[in-house]
Amino acid sequence: MGVKIALAGNPNSGKTTLFNALTGSNQFVGNWPGVTVEKKEGKWKGNKDVIIMDLPGIYSLSPYTLEEVVSRTYLITERPDVILNIVDGTNLERNLYLSTQLMELGIPVIMAINMMDIVEKNGDRIDTVALGKKLGCEVIEISALKGNGIQEAVERAVAVAQNKDVSVSVHKFRVEVEAYLESIEAMLDTTIPEVQKRFYAIKLFERDDKIAEQMSRLPNVESIVAEAEEALDDDAESVITNERYHYISSIITGVYTKANKEQLTTSDKIDRIVTNRWLALPIFAAVMWLVYYVSVSTVGTFVTDWTNDVLFGEIIPPAIESVLVSIHCADWLQGLILDGIMAGVGAVLGFVPQMLVLFIFLAFLESCGYMARVAFIMDRIFRKFGLSGKSFIPMLIGSGCGVPGIMASRTIENDRDRKMTIMTTTFIPCGAKMPIIGLIAGALFGGASWVAPSAYFVGIAAIICSGVILKKTKLFAGDPAPFVMELPTYHWPTVGNVLRSMWERGWSFIKKAGTIILLSTILVWFTSNFGVVNGSFGMVEDLSDGFLATIGNAFAWIFTPLGWGDWRAAVAAITGLVAKENVVGTFGILYGYVEVAEEGEEIWGTLAGSFTAVAAYSFLVFNLLCAPCFAAIGAIKREMNSAKWTWFAIGYQTFLAYAVSLCIYQFGTWFTTGQFGLGVIVAMLIVAGFLYLLFRPYKESNSLRINVSSITAQKVKA
Repeated sequence: MGVKIALAGNPNSGKTTLFNALTGSNQFVGNWPGVTVEKKEGKWKGNKDVIIMDLPGIYSLSPYTLEEVVSRTYLITERPDVILNIVDGTNLERNLYLSTQLMELGIPVIMAINMMDIVEKNGDRIDTVALGKKLGCEVIEISALKGNGIQEAVERAVAVAQNKDVSVSVHKFRVEVEAYLESIEAMLDTTIPEVQKRFYAIKLFERDDKIAEQMSRLPNVESIVAEAEEALDDDAESVITNERYHYISSIITGVYTKANKEQLTTSDKIDRIVTNRWLALPIFAAVMWLVYYVSVSTVGTFVTDWTNDVLFGEIIPPAIESVLVSIHCADWLQGLILDGIMAGVGAVLGFVPQMLVLFIFLAFLESCGYMARVAFIMDRIFRKFGLSGKSFIPMLIGSGCGVPGIMASRTIENDRDRKMTIMTTTFIPCGAKMPIIGLIAGALFGGASWVAPSAYFVGIAAIICSGVILKKTKLFAGDPAPFVMELPTYHWPTVGNVLRSMWERGWSFIKKAGTIILLSTILVWFTSNFGVVNGSFGMVEDLSDGFLATIGNAFAWIFTPLGWGDWRAAVAAITGLVAKENVVGTFGILYGYVEVAEEGEEIWGTLAGSFTAVAAYSFLVFNLLCAPCFAAIGAIKREMNSAKWTWFAIGYQTFLAYAVSLCIYQFGTWFTTGQFGLGVIVAMLIVAGFLYLLFRPYKESNSLRINVSSITAQKVKA
C-alpha cells in the first residue's frame, strides 16, 4: 500500500528544493480542488509507491491566507501518513511556531532541520537529539541544497508512516490555559477523532470561523473563551500565540546556541548595501543592465548570431532544400517548408540562446536570495504609488512567462490590488518577448547595450505609472495591504537547480515554437503567398498581392502615427497576439529569412531598411506593453472571473501601448529631424493628460478610512 508524505514548512525554508531533489521529474502540478492555488505532487525516486505532497509555504495554520486554508484543509481531511516538517535552521525559533501547530493535528511528524551547513558555517549549534526529546518527534539534520541527509529524512518518514503504533506527542501550555482547552475538548462529540480534539479545541478557543464551519455540531464555547479572556487579560488568539512562543523559548534553551549574537551575519552585511535606501535602486538597475547586456549584447548575441547565420542560414536550409529537390518535391511545398516553416520557426528558435542565457541569470538571482530583496526594495516604491510589494512577486515570475505571473497574483488578498496586478504584470518583458527585443536591438540598433535593459525598465515605469493613475479612480481606490515577507539567507545555488530552472523555462518556449508558432507560420505563409491576381486565385510572385497584404493594408493606417504603417509590421504586431514570438516568425517569412541567409548577407538587413531607429523603438515598446498573447489573456479571464474585467484589462494595456508608442515616435522624430506637425501636437496633448492623471490629488471618500501609509515592508528575521 502506498505511503503519503506531506511536506510542510515556512516559505523559503528549502521545501521546494527538497521536493525537487526527492521527486525529480516524477512531478504533477495542478490546482487544489475548488481554489486557484498551485498543487504539487510527486513520487519519490527511491520508491514510486511513496507519494510526496508539497504543501504551499505557510507561517501558521491560521485562516489568514488561501495557502494556509488549503494546507490545513488537506492535513485535516486527507490526513497523510506522516508530515515531513521542513525547518530553516538559521531561523529556528520562528519556524517552530508552525511545528507546534502541526504536532497538534494528531499526525506523526518528522522534523528535518534544513540549511545545517549554513548553521555550522555561522558557528551556531543545534542539539538535534535534545530538541527531538523535548518536542517528542524525531529530528534530522539536512541540507536540501547539497543533498545531505535528505534520503535519510524520507526513509525515516516512510518508516514512521508504516509503523501504525507510533505515538504522537502533544505539548502542553500553562496549567490555567490547559484547563480552558480541556473544558472545550470535553464538549466535542465523537465526530471529531480523538487525536484531533486538541487541535479543534485550540481553534475554537481562537474563534476560528473556518474550523467552526467544518464541524457538523458546533458546541457553544463562547462563555469559556470570554471567561479565559477576562482571567488572562488578553484576547484568546493572543493568549495562544503567547503560549506557543513561551513553549518554544522553553524548549530551545540549551538546545540552540548562537556563536555571536551581536555580530552581523554575512547576509546582514550585504543587505546593508543592496537594500540601502539610496543605493538599492542604482544597484538593482546595474544588476539588470548587466543581465541584459550579457544575455542580449555579448554572450547571448554571439551564440544567437551563429545560430541564425550558420545553423539556420548555411547548414539546415540548404540541406533541407537539397533533400526536397532530390525527391522532386512540389514547388509550393518547398516554399511552405523553406520560406514558411524554416523561415518562421527558424527565426524564432534562433533567439533561444539569448533566452537561455537570460534564464540562467534570473534563476541564479532568484536562488541566491537577491530577488527576494528586490521585492522588498520595490515595496518602498510601489507603496508610494498605490501598489503593494506583493505585486512585484507576480511580475518577477512573469519575467519567465506571463501566464504563471498572472496566476501568482492569487496570493494578493486585496481584490483591487490583485486586479491591478493582473492588468500590469505582463508589462514586464517575458521570455516570449525576448526574441523581439533581441531582433530590434540587433537589426536596428547594432546590438546597443541600452536597448534590452531599457525594455525592462519601460515595463517597470508602465507598472508604476499605472499604479498611480488607476489608484486615483473609484475602481481601485484604497490603501495597499501591508507587505510582510521573509528574506532568506544569501547562498550559492547549486548548478543543477539553476540549470533545471533554465531548462524548464526554455523548454516551454521551444515546445511553443513546435506547436503554436509552427501552425501560425504555416497560416502566415499561406495567406501571404496566395491571393487573387487578375481575377484568378493562386500563388503570387509579389507578397504585396497576397491575402495577408490585403488584410494588413486594411488596418496598417492605424499604426502610421506610430511610425510603422507598413502592412508587414502591422501584421506582425497582430500575429503577436497569438504568441509574442510570432512577431519574429512573421518577419522571418515576410522579409525572406531563408533567402537572405542563403545569399550570405546580414539576415535582418532588409528589415533594418524598413524602419527608422525611432520607429523601431516605437514598435518594440508597443509590443512590450500591448495586450499579451492568447494564453495570457486566457489566464487573465480565469483570474478575473469576469469577461468585463478581461476586456477592460486588454483595452487599458492596448491603449497605453498605443499612446506611449505614439509619443515616442512623434517626439523622437521631432527631436531628430525637426519635423513638427499634427502628430506632435497630439503627443503633447497625450502627455498633458497623462501628467494630469499622474499628479491630480486623490479623491478620498467620506467614509472612515484607516491610515496605513506608515506601514512599510518588514524584513522578518529571527
